[in-house]
Amino acid sequence: MNAQEPTSTPPPSWRSGPFDALSLRELQFIYMARQEVFGVEQNCVYQDIDGCDELAFHLAAWSPQQAMPLAYARIVAPGVKYAEPSIGRVVTTAAVRGTGLGRELMRRAIELTAERYPGLGIRISAQSRLEAFYGGMGFAIVGERYLEDGIPHTQMLLKN
Repeated sequence: MNAQEPTSTPPPSWRSGPFDALSLRELQFIYMARQEVFGVEQNCVYQDIDGCDELAFHLAAWSPQQAMPLAYARIVAPGVKYAEPSIGRVVTTAAVRGTGLGRELMRRAIELTAERYPGLGIRISAQSRLEAFYGGMGFAIVGERYLEDGIPHTQMLLKN
């Protein structure tokens, strides 16, 4: 009998840093992942490159098996988008959805935000369909739902 051994995928390599620490190649692949998820998969046309990237701290899970990050989020300082720091542009690529990598991404993003901006809450503009996901991470709904780029969104806050 020739039993096939299961192949194991190595865990992703997590890297984080400010905009200027990203290589041009990393930045290109981050933008490609964001465009794939927000533009192509969600069929949404909006201004992704919004001037906040160069002010943000970036977190990504990389795999040697693919060029684009498996998961990505940016952390924006207080006063840039909201009074509180915020986590946004949260992406989990189709290849790893349902594996828990999105939860790991948010856990790490929350931890990094708390380290960089201690004593402050964290505000997000979540797609409304993901309220339960973010609620499970400790975020609470604040305010009414609203349309952003044609997609229902909800502001949520993680209190310190």
